[in-house]
Amino acid sequence: MIFKRATYPLLLKHVTEPRRFIQVLSGPRQTGKTTLARQIMESFKGPSHYATADEPALKNQVWLEEQWEIARVAATAGGKRRKTLLVLDEIQKISAWSETVKRLWDEDAASGLPLQVMILGSAALLVQKGLSESLAGRYEVIHVTHWSFGEMREAFGWNLDQYIFYGGYPGAAALVRDHERWAAYIREALIEPTISRDILLMTRVDKPALLRQLFDLGCAYSGQILSYQKMLGQLQDARNTTTLAHYLDLLNGAGLLTGLQKYSGQQVRKRSSSPKLLALNTALMTAPTQMKLSEARQDGEYWGHLVETSVGASLANGLTGKVADLSYWNVRDREVDFVISRGKKLVAIEVKSGKRKDRLPGMTAFSQAYAGARKLLVGADGIPIDEFLLTPAESWL
Repeated sequence: MIFKRATYPLLLKHVTEPRRFIQVLSGPRQTGKTTLARQIMESFKGPSHYATADEPALKNQVWLEEQWEIARVAATAGGKRRKTLLVLDEIQKISAWSETVKRLWDEDAASGLPLQVMILGSAALLVQKGLSESLAGRYEVIHVTHWSFGEMREAFGWNLDQYIFYGGYPGAAALVRDHERWAAYIREALIEPTISRDILLMTRVDKPALLRQLFDLGCAYSGQILSYQKMLGQLQDARNTTTLAHYLDLLNGAGLLTGLQKYSGQQVRKRSSSPKLLALNTALMTAPTQMKLSEARQDGEYWGHLVETSVGASLANGLTGKVADLSYWNVRDREVDFVISRGKKLVAIEVKSGKRKDRLPGMTAFSQAYAGARKLLVGADGIPIDEFLLTPAESWL
């Protein structure tokens, strides 16, 4: 089955325009980056070449040059210059790849060769490995995030409960009728490779066991505010809050788990606040458990955490790469689940998910502190959850 996501027309438009930027498709594993690239190759009116630096064989800069030359040959075949598309997948796994790409790209620019280049990988790893330094001014990032409720419903006919429980991994959709197979796929083909190959293999992590523990803790406490000190109390071999914050950033960059910061007009307070942990796909919460959909639906407290995480993940994924921030707010036991901010625009969102809350709803207190903020209630007698999840995050601003 072929899926054309919302980014397809934008990407096709970019690769058919005059050669200007390297197109970078960034996002978590199994969100459709490779499928999108192959669909673009099929629609591209000209030669194309796809190559991946992923396992099993380790690749190096020589391999990268060889792949580039294949595309160059196609672009000049028959003595005529033709617009050609080169797709390089998992390129961050090649040491010093960005310097090689810069040299080759600049050579083609100088000679006027119409070679379009598309790079696929994780944004955080690409930046860390030299995207922002070596290739400054030469690339454009297109974010490919976890699939939305609308996409899963259109592609697989899922209802709201299925999306809330199984999340937005299209590759796992065919396995949901066999819960054990589905859960094993999420654990073994998504979570483990992301941590072991995309984070630990590509980034220096002094305490791998601590990073794994933090991921497990974050999924268990998704949708809850947890101070770094409390995290230290629950983790074995924890070192300090700076280490935890760094590991949380790595997990966020890999599309697994993020820590929302407290909204405040004072940046110092915002950065020093306790994070609100949020799994970026509810499958990361449900797959490690023994619970099935029917059982989760009967557990009001647990289902409430899934609903709130679905709303938060929808906002976090939908705002990726956009000029807007997602955070939470709480003062003296009054809490607002999510806050979207862009300039002077503020949107406060309270989710009626059915779970018991340790903190009191804080919409009135937030309104008093920030007059003019838009106030949204999701669930119960507010905006229906399915309607909210089907609406682009930016539309609420």
